[in-house]
Amino acid sequence: MSEKVEFKKLREFGDIINDTIKFFKENFKPLLKVFVYFCGVFIVAGMIAAIFQQIGMQRAIRNMDVTNTYGKLAGLFSIAYFFVALIGILGYTALNVSIFSFIALYIEKGNAAPTVEEVWGYFKYYFLRVFGSSFLLGLLLIVSFSLCLIPGFYMFPAISLMIPIMIFENASLGYAFSQSFRLLKENWWITAATLLILWVITYATSSLASLPAIILTMVSALTNGPKGLSNTVIIISTVIQYLCQVFMIIPIIGISLCYFNLSERKNSTGLMDRIQKMGQEENPFPNKEEY
Repeated sequence: MSEKVEFKKLREFGDIINDTIKFFKENFKPLLKVFVYFCGVFIVAGMIAAIFQQIGMQRAIRNMDVTNTYGKLAGLFSIAYFFVALIGILGYTALNVSIFSFIALYIEKGNAAPTVEEVWGYFKYYFLRVFGSSFLLGLLLIVSFSLCLIPGFYMFPAISLMIPIMIFENASLGYAFSQSFRLLKENWWITAATLLILWVITYATSSLASLPAIILTMVSALTNGPKGLSNTVIIISTVIQYLCQVFMIIPIIGISLCYFNLSERKNSTGLMDRIQKMGQEENPFPNKEEY
């Protein structure tokens, strides 16, 4: 039986990537159960909204009056896109809160997967707090990227750490903001590179899983020409696209490992926990670490 992933420990770049995949594979069933319970309603609602939005867009393009192009598209984008975007934000918030809560409880239970009922206790406490903070962090990231891109790349690792800090440390957004920069001091480059690799892995995995939908969309676009995609293709591709959101669990696990790695470098909390347990178990240091 393989040793379970210990979050509170020092890790190098490759260890974070490997342990992210390892944790995802070993806990896939309980993670999937939590994902379905807490994100399922937003996934289904997002599918429906996106399908109606894309079908409506196809219909508008086919019946477009050249003399009134702006008028016909303005209403479509203002209403349909609003619902798709709102449901998307709610779903992304639910995904973050549920998985970060899962990991917090996993650590609390001594590296054992929590139940849905246990995750619900965390979820209902943090959801609205994280939802409100997500708007502010999203605006901050948009503004940062608007300023010649460089500030956006600088802020991205810090913003990525703020939500896990709020949940793992039960902290406010203000504290999470300052804490993220404190943790990243002297470790910005390695953290940014790790997050980049995690997102590349997520994108590649999701693209591979949705490859049939991509091929179907390309074939439909080539065969139908000016008529656009058929409704059947739109429905199939949208459903697959939303189901592939399950792979978004991967970067959330990786961000959690990054947080604990940085926290361990600054505070050595995991080492202190194991020192306190000395004498309570046969091998309090199952993984040799250098500090």
